[in-house]
Amino acid sequence: MIANGDSDLGRKRMSRQSLLPVSAPPPAAGSEEKLGFRSDGDRPAGKTRIMTSPSLDLVDDGGDRRTEKVPFLSRASSFNADAALGSPNHFGKQHRRRRSGSDSSLSVASGGYSFGEGVGMTASDTYLVTRLAIKLLTYLGIGYRWITRFLALGFYAFLLFPGFVQVGYYYFFSRQVRRSIVYGDQPRNRLDLYLPKNSNGPKPVVAFVTGGAWIIGYKAWGSLLGQQLSERGIIVACIDYRNFPQATIGEMVKDASQGIAFVCNNAAEYGGDPNRIYLMGQSAGAHISACVLVDHMIKEAGEGQSTSWSLSQIKAYFGLSGGYNLLHLVDHFDTRGLYRSLFLSIMEGEESLRKYSPEVMVQDPYVRNAVPLLPPVSLFHGTADYSIPCESSKKFADTLSELGGKAEAVMYEGKTHTDLFLQDPMRGGMDELLEDLISRIHCDNPEALAEASNAHKRRRLVPECMLKLATKVSPF
Repeated sequence: MIANGDSDLGRKRMSRQSLLPVSAPPPAAGSEEKLGFRSDGDRPAGKTRIMTSPSLDLVDDGGDRRTEKVPFLSRASSFNADAALGSPNHFGKQHRRRRSGSDSSLSVASGGYSFGEGVGMTASDTYLVTRLAIKLLTYLGIGYRWITRFLALGFYAFLLFPGFVQVGYYYFFSRQVRRSIVYGDQPRNRLDLYLPKNSNGPKPVVAFVTGGAWIIGYKAWGSLLGQQLSERGIIVACIDYRNFPQATIGEMVKDASQGIAFVCNNAAEYGGDPNRIYLMGQSAGAHISACVLVDHMIKEAGEGQSTSWSLSQIKAYFGLSGGYNLLHLVDHFDTRGLYRSLFLSIMEGEESLRKYSPEVMVQDPYVRNAVPLLPPVSLFHGTADYSIPCESSKKFADTLSELGGKAEAVMYEGKTHTDLFLQDPMRGGMDELLEDLISRIHCDNPEALAEASNAHKRRRLVPECMLKLATKVSPF
């Protein structure tokens, strides 16, 4: 016989163990949403905006300003709930691992790390970054071009060091950051969450894939962006992935896709809105995330291919300083120090360059009709970017538009590869890229947009003279 108290306790335990996180279903096919773009009159001077999307509806908002509204595409979904959750046994193992890293994440106010834990994590991450630097040194070899760029990188990091220290302190000790949440079984299948302090209602979510030349990428590189957006009511998930030589491009794309699946299927658990999930990538991360989108597009257009998440769950894609046609970039990278032999090793050989070039793949006669399945695409790029020329974003946006997709290329006059991502945010206040991201993410929520606009201005992290000098010596 079991006493009533023990029986009740047993039932409670069974209830807790049997609970599974419920993912919101993807929006129904055929539903229409709207993505707002700022008007030319609102755009700051010095920035060129190139719209390549067809059939834009201009809506007068009652004043002199005219706001462009781009309707979302109706996208068929091959989303498979069983594939998303996996088998019961597999999910049980995954669920237990995730909970160990995320129990304290369910409440923004709870959790945090002790000083000892923070120091331990700092030491662990410092060791990882050191390994990445040594790995880069090993693969690039010793040469004049590389030595000069390495010295420039050291001086560049020194100039921005005051900002790095402050961002690092926030990353390791803020209660709004939940680090190293497990999303998969492979090494470095982890992500960091940046949560807003205000938890009144579901928040939009940005799944961010960081850059790093496919060799030194790391989730912490997105901490400045995560801090900026979370302060304005947006949850940011920075997805880590295996780098070369631990993995080649195929595994990187697979890791990123798994991370996106985790965000899509668990957003509500962390206070996110499953109907407002955005995908973003920077530099190599923009390339990887674009590859994920195109690969998913091909799968969803095919027959009988189930996926763990659906393109219809992604409200829009933001690519920052990305390269989307490797056939045009392989020689350019060689002149910049990412030698051809190394780059081809990362990309699984010259024969795979086409496969991992999103701009080329969408033009394939067998898949080009599936381009309307893609979410609206916004590609941001600086015109003074010498690491990846801005023409890469322009051509990809043009190609998507010609094939029936919704795409735009936003050019920032005189901005380099790192200006938009590092130097500008360290100046404090609201920078151009941040304004453009927030205007798109909060476009259908005027109240949230007004609140974000009225948020306190971020303080300067680095003196202006050091930022200008950093831009001049940057090896990127």
